[in-house]
Amino acid sequence: MKILLIQTASIGDVILATPVLEELHQAYPSAEIDFLIKKGIEGLFNGHPFICQLIVWDKKNKFKNFLRILGKVRKTKYDLVINIQRFALTGILTAFSGAGRTVGFRKNPFSILFSERLKHHIEQGIHEVERNLSLIQALLPPAHKAKASVRTPKPRLYPSAADEARVLTFKMHRFICISPASLWFTKQFPVIKWVELIRSMPDGIFVYLLGSSADIPLCQEIVIQSGRENLQILAGDLSFLESAALMSDAMMNYTNDSAPMHLASAVNAPAAAVYCSTIPEFGFGPLSEKQWIIQSRKKLPCRPCGLHGKKECPLGHFECAMTINVNQFPPLS
Repeated sequence: MKILLIQTASIGDVILATPVLEELHQAYPSAEIDFLIKKGIEGLFNGHPFICQLIVWDKKNKFKNFLRILGKVRKTKYDLVINIQRFALTGILTAFSGAGRTVGFRKNPFSILFSERLKHHIEQGIHEVERNLSLIQALLPPAHKAKASVRTPKPRLYPSAADEARVLTFKMHRFICISPASLWFTKQFPVIKWVELIRSMPDGIFVYLLGSSADIPLCQEIVIQSGRENLQILAGDLSFLESAALMSDAMMNYTNDSAPMHLASAVNAPAAAVYCSTIPEFGFGPLSEKQWIIQSRKKLPCRPCGLHGKKECPLGHFECAMTINVNQFPPLS
């Protein structure tokens, strides 16, 4: 059996698609499973044991490369295409893939052309992982469904021995990791708050700041304002899987409601996730065994101000972030 899984959204969304990959492999261990993602995040899947082929869509030449990928998909003759993405182009790709069976969410504007389409509900108590897994429930053998009913599949990534070796030197001390950045202003805990948290940490604990190279200026600002020793910027120096390998042994990983939170979940690392303008009830929260949600205790009629983050606080006060106190964070053990 040849299966194509599609999720070309952001890093966090792709990580939250990995339980579908895990379940498909467990149900059909001999199947060839390919995964279509966007360019820039392929490093998440280096050496992944269950992916036969990683198909990378470079969206800089969006339509030209889309046509190339569509041709490749049609030539492969998949038995099954599962589209987790809810946007038009992947809907076209799915509908015209030539696959014997196509599955996706009704929110995709081309889902009417799929073999099967399911609802995608944002509602309290339902995690995005569960919504994604709903796409394959009808595809699983009865025996596998029975096993799946007693456990909740979680995101999973596979750092290699080389990834572990790369970060070994940073694990020689007791340490925490902080991923301070977000693509959206209203999802990002303010610098002054990160500094306050860092200053509350015991002196002997090392603090590593993680992120991409684009996050280095933010990290530098935090370093300058905190005035703390044993604080090191690793943003831009570590790959996705190297970061995950480091996070797996941290005393705690502090993140926003953003991709690093899901990276922690994918290696079952302890995570304290800060929610500013968004809320965990949307279903994108941490899934590690040890997890904490940090959010304002003040009742704010403006929160949440949307499903996703915004470039600025619509009301100009950003109280959803500024009213979070350091004493709300879990103590380090």
